[in-house]
Amino acid sequence: MSSHSAVIAHDLGFSFDSSDVPVFEGVTFHLTAGWTGLVGANGSGKTTLLRLMRGELRATDGALRLEPGHISRRVGWGGGARVVWCPQRVEHSDGMSDFVEAEDRLAHRWRARLKLERGDFARWDTLSPGERKRWQLGVAMWSEPDVLLLDEPGNHLDVEGLALLREALKAFRGVGVLVSHDRALLDDVTSATLRLHGGSARLWPMAFSAAREAWEGEAQRTRESQRELKKKLAREVAKLHEKRETLKSSTKQRSVGARMKDKNDGDARTMGADFRAAMAEISHAKTLRRVARKEEAAREALAEVRVDDDAGSALFLHFEASPRPTVVQFRADALEHVRAKGLSVQLGRNEHLWLRGPNGAGKTTLLNALLRSCDVPEDKRLFLPQELTVEDARADLEALDELPNDVRGRVLQLVHALGVEPERLLHTDSPSPGEARKLRLALGLGRHVWLAALDEPTNHLDLPAIERLETALASFPGALLLITHDERLGERATHRRLEL
Repeated sequence: MSSHSAVIAHDLGFSFDSSDVPVFEGVTFHLTAGWTGLVGANGSGKTTLLRLMRGELRATDGALRLEPGHISRRVGWGGGARVVWCPQRVEHSDGMSDFVEAEDRLAHRWRARLKLERGDFARWDTLSPGERKRWQLGVAMWSEPDVLLLDEPGNHLDVEGLALLREALKAFRGVGVLVSHDRALLDDVTSATLRLHGGSARLWPMAFSAAREAWEGEAQRTRESQRELKKKLAREVAKLHEKRETLKSSTKQRSVGARMKDKNDGDARTMGADFRAAMAEISHAKTLRRVARKEEAAREALAEVRVDDDAGSALFLHFEASPRPTVVQFRADALEHVRAKGLSVQLGRNEHLWLRGPNGAGKTTLLNALLRSCDVPEDKRLFLPQELTVEDARADLEALDELPNDVRGRVLQLVHALGVEPERLLHTDSPSPGEARKLRLALGLGRHVWLAALDEPTNHLDLPAIERLETALASFPGALLLITHDERLGERATHRRLEL
């Protein structure tokens, strides 16, 4: 592992076929030792860029190289550099067995740092996803890569697991690229943010939250610029119309004057009048052309301004809350699989409660018990489990088709705000896991349900979608039961918490 390594892209572009629209193009960046957060909406090209960095794909334009060593569309990785990728899905591999058996100091250090016990590895099939993720990370760190690519390493990790992950990442000395929807993790371990957006990319020399503030500031200034340009365009269009009318009037008067000329008029007098009229017409025409050029320039300037869609801001207009002040009333001395006794939960019609605790504490079990105890009608509740089946997604698509036009419009507005094109959703019978999740959320919130019960709603969501969901839940006027390991989502979207 070298702290002097760097990954450099110059005018990088990629498309899966020469006739396809590029996934991205004109991408230039320089990544040095330390962690860079790779962020962007689903479909923006994050996975594709990781595959390019691994040498699995070859660029269709530009070049991508590693220093020392290089990668390009012609030759792939060179120079003996070691690139390691940790995908979201954790598979058992021979490298893991070697790591378990290794007796060198580095292996002992990483097993201790990540709290990995050799005996636990023997029961791989029964390990939780979070435990498997720690083994995957341990093997990666033990191999001492020059470049380490991590795709959602925080998935399924509880508070302790995330703390171990943070400390492990901070100890890495090579070039690290981190894809994560955990904003706290990004802020804690990264020093730069590479944002894929609009078919290109930009590197911000700061952690995620500061970078987001910077690009949102630019977007705000862009929106203000757009408003000013629209006003300017309106003024130029009005001037153009006025000048056209003046020119039309001048031409008409000259034509009428010629037809009504008295036979006794003197030639000099007539010629003088004609000359003045002709010069006025020429002057008006010049002015008209100048104003028309200004109008065209204003239109071109306005066309160059790109403003991101901000759909969904008025989602809860005309919301009618539950007629009952309390929507959940639950009491139990004990609940199987829940590590708590003497449970008492009361949820008001506009209260937001965060069910919080480590993996295995029984949060999902408690959530299901709370749902069984409430008397909110099915059509006035939203339940989002950790995973949706294919049948669930198809049932949601059918429910979407049956909604009244106004409600359907609200749902599609939120679908769009969460990053799914409504047209695509309306013409598919097999949405992706991320699309299905966004549809379920949009169906509930768009229908103005009285109670939303969400179990890890950020699963399969990209960062832009998570931030818009956070905004929507924070302003949701109904009752909310939320299970999440996303600390920022929990803090912003809820009013109180129940620790298990």
